[in-house]
Amino acid sequence: MKNKVLKVVKIGGKLIEDESKFAQFLNDFVALRGPKILVHGGGNLATEIAGKLGYKTQMFEGRRITDADSIKVITMVYGGLINKNIVAKLQSLNENAIGLCGADGKCIISKRRPVKEVDFGFVGDVKSVNSEFINSLLEQNITPVFSAISCTEAGLLLNTNGDSVAAEIAKAMSDIYETELYFCFEKKGVLANAENDDSVIQEITSEKYQELLEEKIISDGMLPKLHNSFQALESGVKNIFLGDFRLLKKESVYTKITD
Repeated sequence: MKNKVLKVVKIGGKLIEDESKFAQFLNDFVALRGPKILVHGGGNLATEIAGKLGYKTQMFEGRRITDADSIKVITMVYGGLINKNIVAKLQSLNENAIGLCGADGKCIISKRRPVKEVDFGFVGDVKSVNSEFINSLLEQNITPVFSAISCTEAGLLLNTNGDSVAAEIAKAMSDIYETELYFCFEKKGVLANAENDDSVIQEITSEKYQELLEEKIISDGMLPKLHNSFQALESGVKNIFLGDFRLLKKESVYTKITD
């Protein structure tokens, strides 16, 4: 089956909130030929709803610190509201989709992140991906739609970085398919200047990545994206791209990750 290309696409929460761009993205996603998987974020909406409930959101280097109250909100928002809305929209476009979190079919098993300099709370790091179960869905022409929630072997739900979820799924599935990983978010790609949306770095090698880190050009939410990208590349993922809602058609400038 390695002659088949599987596209794993991660879409960010800010893009989901823009109705017109999100609608175009979904049409482009449905138009992709061959097997595909969608992973979605939704951090902004989770933050908004948590605020309305009186909960404060804390972040560290682009990653959410999740306390006992936050994991309840995240489960409701990610696994419920956002996930089911996406699945329903895909069904309306004749794309047979199924909404999942890590607990479903033991798809994504994680371990709770150990406390070091920061206690991330109910946050998980992916331990294993059930590629056989996911592939059984793909073989039935069902498109999995994953929220960024994983599960421990003991049955504890954990908030898990959506970029990490997408990268780990792409890595696991690369044993079966030639896998491509797409990070679609609100920017056109990785920017050389955060104030200039047109300053897209079109190609980033591992050497260039280190330079960008040293020069502190990469920060916050872009850190996990690039960290996961290079890990995925080293683990057999064939191609990795970062860009905005037009990325799937490659009709605009974008960033490609290379060796």
